[in-house]
Amino acid sequence: MSIPQQITWLFLLSIPIACVAWTVTHEEVFREPREYCIKRSLNGKSILVRKFFYLFTCEYCFSHYITIIFICLTDFHLLMENWKGYIIAGFALVWIANTYMSLFGLIRQDISREKAEIREIITNLKDAPKNKP
Repeated sequence: MSIPQQITWLFLLSIPIACVAWTVTHEEVFREPREYCIKRSLNGKSILVRKFFYLFTCEYCFSHYITIIFICLTDFHLLMENWKGYIIAGFALVWIANTYMSLFGLIRQDISREKAEIREIITNLKDAPKNKP
């Protein structure tokens, strides 16, 4: 695969990695399993148990494992054809995926803030005295 194709794959393959990692670690659909994992990561009897369950609560940590799965599914490697290419691809995919998740988090934060501001404006308009001419 040529370098431009590898770079294209890098940026495109990072999208589903970011999507899966974000969904599992942040979205409502996985809230109950995530809350269970949070409890186990805080109250586990051994460090191994605590760290294992923590992996499902941290998008950065979880993205490493999702990346490994996607590399196995796609046989994607970066710059080199041997095992070194898989390692380089893994860290590059994680970095790009986490950049995507950070940007998505900032966008969602902006949207939430704008919705709160709109709710406040609407509430103030409803509570304002009605001036009759």
